[in-house]
Amino acid sequence: MIPYTVNIKLAARTLTGTLNLQNKTAVDWGWQGLIAQGCHSSILIIDPRTAQTIQVLEKHKANVVKVKWSRENYYHNLSSPYCLRLASGDASGKIIVWDVVSGTAHCEIQEHSKPIQDLEWLWNQDASRDLLLAIHPPNYIVLWNGDTGTKLWKKSYAENILSFSFDPFDPSNMALLTSEGIVFITDFSHSKPPGSAGKKVYIASPHASPAHTKPAPAAAPAPTGAKKALNKVKVLITNEKPTAEAVTLNDCLQLSYLPSKRNHMLLLYPREILILDLELSQTVGVVAIERSGVPFIQVIPCAQRDALYCLHENGCITLRVCRSTTAPEEAAGMNVQELVYDLRSQCDAIRVTKTVRPYRMVICPVNENNAALMVSDGRVMLWELKAHTGKAAANPSSGLSPLYSPVSFCGAPLGPTQKRIQDLSLNSMIGQTLIAGEAPPPSSNQQEVQLKFLLTGLLSGLPLPPFAIRMCPPLTTKNINYYQPLLAVGTSNGSVLVYNLTSGLLHKELSVHSCEVRGIEWVSLTSFLSFATSAPNNMGLVRNELQHVDLPTVVPWAVHTLKWNVCLFILRQYLVVVFRDKPLELWDIRTGTLLREMAKNFPTVTALEWSPSHNLKSLKKKQMAAREAIARQTVSDAEQTSVESSVISLLQDAESKSETSQAISAREHFVFTDTDGQVYHITVEGNTVKDGARIPPDGSMGSIACIAWKGDTLVLGDVDGNLNFWDLKARLSRGIPTHRGWVKKIRFAPGKGNQKLLVMYTDGAEVWDTKEVQMVSSMRIGRNMNYRVLDIDWCTSDKVVLASDDGCIRVLEMAMKSASYRMDEQDLTDPVWCPYLLVPRAALTLKAFLLLQPWSGTFTMDITQIDMKSVLQDPELSLLQRCLLVSRLFGDESDLHFWTVASHYLQSFAQARQLSVSNAEGHAQSEGSQPSPQNHLDICHDVLCESFYFQKFQLDRVHLQEVKRSSYEHTKKCADQLLLLGQTDRAVQLLLETSADNTSYYCDSLKACLVTTITSSGPSQSTIKLVATNMIANGKLAEGVQLLCLIDKAADACRYLQTYGEWNRAAWLAKVRLNPAESADVLKRWAEHLCSPQVNQKSKAILVLLSLGCFHKVGEMLHSMRQFDRAALFIEACLKYGVMEANDSSNILSEDVLLPYFLEIGAKHKDQLNFNRAIAQK
Repeated sequence: MIPYTVNIKLAARTLTGTLNLQNKTAVDWGWQGLIAQGCHSSILIIDPRTAQTIQVLEKHKANVVKVKWSRENYYHNLSSPYCLRLASGDASGKIIVWDVVSGTAHCEIQEHSKPIQDLEWLWNQDASRDLLLAIHPPNYIVLWNGDTGTKLWKKSYAENILSFSFDPFDPSNMALLTSEGIVFITDFSHSKPPGSAGKKVYIASPHASPAHTKPAPAAAPAPTGAKKALNKVKVLITNEKPTAEAVTLNDCLQLSYLPSKRNHMLLLYPREILILDLELSQTVGVVAIERSGVPFIQVIPCAQRDALYCLHENGCITLRVCRSTTAPEEAAGMNVQELVYDLRSQCDAIRVTKTVRPYRMVICPVNENNAALMVSDGRVMLWELKAHTGKAAANPSSGLSPLYSPVSFCGAPLGPTQKRIQDLSLNSMIGQTLIAGEAPPPSSNQQEVQLKFLLTGLLSGLPLPPFAIRMCPPLTTKNINYYQPLLAVGTSNGSVLVYNLTSGLLHKELSVHSCEVRGIEWVSLTSFLSFATSAPNNMGLVRNELQHVDLPTVVPWAVHTLKWNVCLFILRQYLVVVFRDKPLELWDIRTGTLLREMAKNFPTVTALEWSPSHNLKSLKKKQMAAREAIARQTVSDAEQTSVESSVISLLQDAESKSETSQAISAREHFVFTDTDGQVYHITVEGNTVKDGARIPPDGSMGSIACIAWKGDTLVLGDVDGNLNFWDLKARLSRGIPTHRGWVKKIRFAPGKGNQKLLVMYTDGAEVWDTKEVQMVSSMRIGRNMNYRVLDIDWCTSDKVVLASDDGCIRVLEMAMKSASYRMDEQDLTDPVWCPYLLVPRAALTLKAFLLLQPWSGTFTMDITQIDMKSVLQDPELSLLQRCLLVSRLFGDESDLHFWTVASHYLQSFAQARQLSVSNAEGHAQSEGSQPSPQNHLDICHDVLCESFYFQKFQLDRVHLQEVKRSSYEHTKKCADQLLLLGQTDRAVQLLLETSADNTSYYCDSLKACLVTTITSSGPSQSTIKLVATNMIANGKLAEGVQLLCLIDKAADACRYLQTYGEWNRAAWLAKVRLNPAESADVLKRWAEHLCSPQVNQKSKAILVLLSLGCFHKVGEMLHSMRQFDRAALFIEACLKYGVMEANDSSNILSEDVLLPYFLEIGAKHKDQLNFNRAIAQK
């Protein structure tokens, strides 16, 4: 930014400070790339890339307790554009949905008057993206239409609801954290409220069962510290309410599903994190803190990797990554007892005091390698996770396996000379967690890395109130070339903060005083006087400090140190210092010397104001005339005509030099009032003070508290709320009772002829027009604001600045309404990359420009410079890499999911196709075979992963469940899972473990015999199939499916599951038991079901079809859904990778897609139009 930028029209804005305790959970980092944070009743919008506050939203009347960005999991076009939409809830129960760009409220929702407990936008269906779920205390969940504010349904529960969490893999599942336990809901729908009250479970400490207590392996090291204590008392989920001494959920801070793997949940306690397997209802992992460790406050699970960001009470952020169950150097027979999350990186802690504490942490949902820490004093610390190549110091006792970074970029192998962006996202920094039986990647495809946090940005807020504010002298035609709108803010700790109101950024911070600053007066555009007052001592006296600060040199020099309460009144040359119990003093500002101290019998001053008129100009005219007279006397008449001008100029120079030691003393005037209300007029010239007229007190006025004087208008305000307007020219006065109480301060607006007056009361402020003697605008606490005004001033001729007790300073229009503003009107210090700020067509055109330029042989970047410009121009950047990179740039959640799956399977099937061609004469690779184990989709994609990897993950998971089981119910569930997975031998062992006194002993024994004696003969299979069918028909679906799996009829079992609506279970079973062809049939039926109108999840169906290699069908669906740009890019990628042949059907589809695509973005480029014509002619 240019150091001296003149901006005559300042925008309304809010400078924020410390947070309220109720703002603790009011923070969210959206897919749009921006952070929303609640600060008292305001909401800050922060750009984390440049560490700037780019918007402040104000409409709430109570403290903001929750904020939530809308999800971007939908296809974006002109009818569904990129937009900045935010939902916020406050302590009074009001929810506001914002249009952040314009700073206006889209709709307001009010159900109850208690604080909103939680908010979440629904993202799981294609029909509507406007649905907002809220918890209204004490026990209601309400689904709202966030676009219209309409209530869709409402549901109450028995216990008080604290928070909720949605299952990211199945949106019909959600969990409620209540005051007594957890309520699991399995029938959540946007169309109707949940039908049942949910399954209520409790957290308890069970009695150890001798039958299920296993000795620790001899090879395993003995646990110590906190882990030893946790092993003694296992924690599990029960359906029975535990006794009072066994309840541990009261300390539960947080509940959250893991987005990295299905059916896992974490519970956060101050000193441990429990990882639960919901199928087993048992803890499978514990992250414990030693006795000397710092307790947890919050944890955020990652989706791209099985990792946890943890926030501790000292403000330290730690990253814990799940340890591989089989590391490369470990023996294959090593048993895994639980999930272990190793500490991989941590940032520096902050200094915690009574008023400075960490509140919340948020991470970037797009890349998951950036974190922001919110501190109670208003600071926002921006941390970035960096990966450094290199091996860690050898420490065998730590048990840490090395972290490897994949040598790839945006889902594709990195070219030899290809440019890449370092640390683009978490999944590009560290590889996947290895599971049992999985071979590590070859060394050529990985490099060992260490992770480290780096502080990349810091936002600081205002300190604790009270404040004393003063705007610098106004803009004039004389100072327009170098004017800066500076606001000086005096704080309670003695420092003075100078803000530039053009950008809203801190210009300078000066430690001037040792006690609270009470007032500031500007001497010029670059210097000011400030005074501070300490607390009274035992004798009731205070210490006053008076300092003069010059901003360019930043050198304060003390004017005087006094022992009485003081107030400043300043104009151009003179400074009047008024004391509470002592006569006033007259000072010379230029020299910092005391000119005169008034006599002891001088009246006690209650209010004082300088006259705006003075004789400084006339004095200079007189001095100039005197110099000319001297010049004429010293030059003869004959020579005067020739040398007059030169002599006069020389004498003027001499006079000006001589006057440097003799200050020009102009005559100035001021008026003041005494305790009786009498008005005194005083004239000051040099060190002479002359008493002028005295005006007796007005009977309608009380004790005068303040005076303002501009032009021919003098205004007095008293302690009773009366304003007295004097017209000095017409010699008239008019009293107005405001009934607002004590008039604290009055100030005239700057500008010639501008007679607006700003009045401050104890309960608010008003703007008056002194010409018409009428009120222009008003604000009052409890009516249209919820804060108390501490100080006021004008910042321009039409805007006021207010300091309030909520720690904020607001620049408002003269109407004194909301300080929200349009983001495109702001003058930002650094440019902000946020496509959501553009108009819809511009954003979509920019996206198309970055993605595809088929009219040009080389990729050009005729746009504003951005960090990724060189990478986007790299000719080695493939189309799939470009699509993934641009989806991250735009924060497009839907695009990122689509292109992640599409990129992986396009490359996998292209590789398989090449192998089948090259091995056509030899042992050809069969169609539908899966790619190599080194190249699989992350497990966070669940059933979209390759079957071989999905099977290994499920086997690893059931092995862990078996190790952690502690009751008969757990053993039964493990045996059932093993039967479905085809692990009959191990299942029989578990069935035979049932004790003889168990009621299921006989049934389990018979089942074990059945499993071991099953033959493939026709009669036995027919009988078992008949029994299974009868069991399914009579409501025993799970048992019938088990029997069908025993006789290798898993395909029939999947069909039965789908018939009875168990679509997710059928997909799971198809992945773990069926061959590729049968599995594809099951998944295709599932995709058809997802496309049905009652489900309406076509986006998910497209991902399923991508995993099956049905690329032509995907292109047709994208075209039918009018997703032309995505379809055009996808078909282009299919043709490049050879997975779609260029035949008549593909050509027709390509033509049907490309032309609407270019018409939709409104092609203007000449080459692009030629390309369009070629497509049309073709």
